[in-house]
Amino acid sequence: MIPYDNLAKVNEKYTLLFQSRFSSFLQKGWYILGEEVKRFQDEFAAFNGSRNCVGVANGLDALIISIIALELPSGSEIIVPSNTYIATILAILQAGHKPILVEPDLHTYNIDPNKIESAITKKTKAIIVVHLYGKCCEMEPIKIIAEKYQLPIIEDCAQSHGAKYKGKIAGSFGVFAAFSFYPSKNLGALGDAGAILTNDNQLAKKLMQLRNYGSDRKYYNEVIGLNSRLDELQAIFLQIKLPYLNMINDHKRKLAKLYLENLKKDFILPVVHEDYDDVYHIFNIRHPKRDAVRTYLQKKGIGTEIHYPVSPNRQKALISIVGHQTFPISEEIHATTLSLPISSCHTEADILYVIDALNAF
Repeated sequence: MIPYDNLAKVNEKYTLLFQSRFSSFLQKGWYILGEEVKRFQDEFAAFNGSRNCVGVANGLDALIISIIALELPSGSEIIVPSNTYIATILAILQAGHKPILVEPDLHTYNIDPNKIESAITKKTKAIIVVHLYGKCCEMEPIKIIAEKYQLPIIEDCAQSHGAKYKGKIAGSFGVFAAFSFYPSKNLGALGDAGAILTNDNQLAKKLMQLRNYGSDRKYYNEVIGLNSRLDELQAIFLQIKLPYLNMINDHKRKLAKLYLENLKKDFILPVVHEDYDDVYHIFNIRHPKRDAVRTYLQKKGIGTEIHYPVSPNRQKALISIVGHQTFPISEEIHATTLSLPISSCHTEADILYVIDALNAF
């Protein structure tokens, strides 16, 4: 059996380090916003070449807090890709604004820069880009549009830890970059965790207030805030794993290369281009008989996932928001995409077995 992922196996190599640091954590007796969070913030900021990192409870909160920090007029329109995970859209709604869905490029699965400008109105106040599956968006033309209309960019980097576009790392293009460290991410915690990067020191201070009841001094509240703090224990786990992130990304690139070089042409494979240095959080293929492929692989003992089976405009929760708009490119992706095993726990032999099975379909 080759599971889609095996988080116990992924984290097995860190067990002794986890246990050692946990004992020290218990002895200190400091559990919230202590030196461990600060240490991880400093280390993650340095990894990404950012001036500031603010740890928060999860990736959704990272997006919500980033949007709130922009202090946009209530009900502002925010552009967002139509095929993103629903969290990106929920963040806009939770912050009191209106998501404007823009179709992705059918080849990269990221927001299509050629479709952004036509979606901009007088109410448009920001753009959220999502670096989906571990591939950066085409940021050069997006930045030109953002500067033309004076729109701040928020990057959703939940799936792109360490990915690059034209040599620049994901998270270095916008005013804010929101990260999730959900356990299955390339840099995964042992529970929910998130962070926000920004090069603006004043905005970083605002983020720190917002995550902590609107306070940067105990019992004195400057703004209306939330309770969304990166946990000290998760910060320790992330510190332990961060030095291995480049190794994890390299391993996943090697596995992706096996897929790319050996899968037959019946399957639509991820686009490879010199402008992009992908980290393959997800390795997705597309096929018109996706469900039959998935069932076939399951019978062969191979686990897969679908990211994602329902396009956001078809989600019951969003029908009243999106209305009767159709997004054919997004819906085609959601109807045909299949995610293959590519975890740091998988071996080259595992992937070759998956390839042989797929090529016999």
